[in-house]
Amino acid sequence: MTMIEKIKKLKKEKNAVILVHNYQLPEVHDIADFVGDSLGLSIEASRTNADIIVFCGVHFMAETAKILSPQKMVLLPDKDAGCPMADMIDAEGLRELKKKHPAATTMCYVNTSAAVKAECDYCCTSSNALKMAQHILKTNKEIIFVPDRYLARYVSDQLNHNFIVWNGFCPTHARIMPDDIAKARALYPGAKVLAHPECRPEVTALADAVLSTEKMCQYVKNDKATEFIIATELGIIHRMKKENPAKSFYAVSDTVVCPNMKRINLEKVLWSLEDLRHQIDVDVETMKKARLSIDRMLQIT
Repeated sequence: MTMIEKIKKLKKEKNAVILVHNYQLPEVHDIADFVGDSLGLSIEASRTNADIIVFCGVHFMAETAKILSPQKMVLLPDKDAGCPMADMIDAEGLRELKKKHPAATTMCYVNTSAAVKAECDYCCTSSNALKMAQHILKTNKEIIFVPDRYLARYVSDQLNHNFIVWNGFCPTHARIMPDDIAKARALYPGAKVLAHPECRPEVTALADAVLSTEKMCQYVKNDKATEFIIATELGIIHRMKKENPAKSFYAVSDTVVCPNMKRINLEKVLWSLEDLRHQIDVDVETMKKARLSIDRMLQIT
């Protein structure tokens, strides 16, 4: 049997579902039951009757899947697949910030640990952060927005409203510079530039559209343009090419690679299914509090 055949056989025997984030390796994309963004994948898994979730992503994503499917076993094929941005903030640090601003409403990006989500009033994603902030501003003008300063800046500029922000960022997206956009446009003058809101503001200002990963995939499918420069982690281009074979996609730079997202491969998925390796658990109290911030977001969006 090939490795893929073994994975499929074990998946069926153990009633598992394989979730793959947009930034994963192409070989991992190709064995997925669902490919998408972190929250969307967790929601999809919660709707299945699977007993086991194999989450090909990073640690906070697997935690979110566990929060939304507490009765299911959640496996992360590489236990060291973390998120530098999520690691830039912890629950203790957030509690200290909240003490300084006791009247503030606290909103966290989904790219945070379960412990941080448990300290927040609301969760948000890159696609709904603007809508969430607009909702909160109806009743409270003071908002703590953690941990991504660039996403916070992007939303802040659209609302003309300042947030209390954490000094976090995604190192992979922060690597993209205006010069990369200029070089890519020179190489592909007819292409549209799509940038993720985790990019620096001087980069998003140069884009034709600023979108979350899932919104990018929808955009390239529906837009009349046939060429796109993609200013986000280049793993997503594999999905875009599969879904739009008649269109062309170019990475804004070959350096836009998240090493954590590339830790998982077919061997690790197989071993995870064989041995039920690297189970993700969240304590019940943290899970309940974190679920509340997610549920409040889902009720609004």
